Amino acid sequence: MYKAPFDLLASARQEMIQHGFAPDFPDGTEQQISAIRSAPLPAPDSQIRDLRQLLWSSIDNDTSKDLDQVEVAEQTRSGIRVLVGISDVASAVAPATPIDRHAAQETVTVYTAVKNFPMLPEALSTDLTSLDENCDRPAIVIEFIVDSQGVISSPNIYRALVRNQAQLTYDAVGAWLEGRTGPDAKVAASGDLQSQLRLQDQAACLLREQRQRLGALNFDRVEAVTQVRNGNVSDIRSARKTRANDLVEDFMIAANEVMATTLRERGVSCIRRVVKTPERWPRIVELAAKLGTKLPDAPDAKALGAFLDTRKRADPDHYADVSLAVVKLMGPGEYVMTKAGEAGEGHFGLAAHDYTHSTAPNRRFADLVTQRLIKSVIASKPAPYSDNDLEDIARNCTLKEDAARKVERVMEKRVAAVAMQNRIGERFGAIVTGVTPKGTFVRLINPPVEGILWRGQEGADVGDKFDVTLTSTDPQKGYIDFAR
Repeated sequence: MYKAPFDLLASARQEMIQHGFAPDFPDGTEQQISAIRSAPLPAPDSQIRDLRQLLWSSIDNDTSKDLDQVEVAEQTRSGIRVLVGISDVASAVAPATPIDRHAAQETVTVYTAVKNFPMLPEALSTDLTSLDENCDRPAIVIEFIVDSQGVISSPNIYRALVRNQAQLTYDAVGAWLEGRTGPDAKVAASGDLQSQLRLQDQAACLLREQRQRLGALNFDRVEAVTQVRNGNVSDIRSARKTRANDLVEDFMIAANEVMATTLRERGVSCIRRVVKTPERWPRIVELAAKLGTKLPDAPDAKALGAFLDTRKRADPDHYADVSLAVVKLMGPGEYVMTKAGEAGEGHFGLAAHDYTHSTAPNRRFADLVTQRLIKSVIASKPAPYSDNDLEDIARNCTLKEDAARKVERVMEKRVAAVAMQNRIGERFGAIVTGVTPKGTFVRLINPPVEGILWRGQEGADVGDKFDVTLTSTDPQKGYIDFAR
C-alpha cells in the first residue's frame, strides 16, 4: 500500500499554531514594508558617525540571511578596541505599527529546519534591516577596549552607518583559525581581512579566559544539521562549535554586558536576561559525584566550570551529554524587568552581573526593545516604555521563548525521523545518554540523532558505547527506535 511522504512543512505550521504563534503577518504589513523601502538612508551628522570605511565583517551560519551584527577591531596602546555593529531595526520599525505589534506578539524567530518563521517579515529581516554584504546600513555600535587580561574598559554606544565588507561563515573561518584548512577564497584574497580576523580572535580569547576565571561555564553540544530542500530532507550530519562560533559568542556577550551596564548607569529601567542560581544544584552535585568529582554543597560556578573542563579532557566523546545534562538542570534563562538604579539578578552560566539581550533585533523582540531604550538615552529623550510595559514584555518574551523551544524540539525529532526512514536496518555506533523508567536512550555518533533502545537494553548505563541497528521511525510522533 502506498504511503504518502510525511509533510514536514504542514507539521511545522501546525506546531506553531498549537503553541500560540501566528505564522502569517497581519494586514498592513506590505504597505509598511513599502514605506520602509522608500525611506532614505539617514545621512551622517553629529549624531550618526560614518564608519562605512572600516573593514567590517560578519560571521554566521552558511544558510543565515538575517544578519544582525558585524564586527571590527583595532590594536591600541590600551588593548584591542572592539566595535560590534548591531542592525538599527528600530529606525525601520516604529512602535505600534502592524509589524511591531506582530513582533511584540511573536517575540522570536522560530527555526524548525524545514522552515523559519520570522519575527519580522523577510523583506526586512533578510534584506532591508539585515547587515548584508556591500550594503550601507544604519547601526547601533557598541564599542569597548579589551586589555591584556581580558578586562573591558572605555565602553561607548552610539549610532553609525556601517558597510559589511565580508559576509563569512562559521565553518570556513573556524577551520582556518584552528589550522585545519587554509582560508576560503574571500579571506585568502585580503591580507587585511586575515589580520583583522586574527586580531578579533585574539580579543575573543582574552574575553573568554577572563570570563572563565570569573566562573563562566563552557558548554559543548553536538548538533544535528539537516539539509532540507522544498520540505524534503536530503541529509543530516553532525556539527560542533568552532573557534569562529566562540569569537562571535564572546563579542556578543561582551556587547550585551556593556549595554546592560550602560542602561543601569544612565538610570533607565530595562529588560535583563538572567539565569538564576540553579535550583537543582543538589542533582548537579550528584551527577558530578558519579563521575568522580565532589562539588560544594552551595552553588559555585567556578567549581562547576572546573568540573566541566575536567570532563571535556577526560571524555570528549561523551562531554556533549554531560553538558546537556547540566544545562537542563540549571534551567532555562528568562527575561525580567529591572527598575532604574537596581542591580537586578545576574547570569549564573556567564558569570555576568549585568546582562541583557541586544545583539539580535531582527529575531528577538527583547533586543528591539533594548535598542529603543538605548536610542532614547543617546538622544537624551524619555524612555519609550513604562516599567509596567517592560514587565509585560519580559513575561511574554519568556513564555514565547519557551514555546519556541518546544516547537523546535518537536520538529527536530520529526525531521530526524524522516531523515532516517531510508536507513532502517543499518548499523551505527551509539552512546547511551539516559536510563529512565521510560526506557534507555541512545545517541548515534554520526549522525547525532537520538532514540530509544527497545532491544538489548539490559545492563546498559549512561556513557556505554556499542553498535545499534535502526529498527523503525515514526515521523508524526518523532520516534526513532534501535536494537542492540
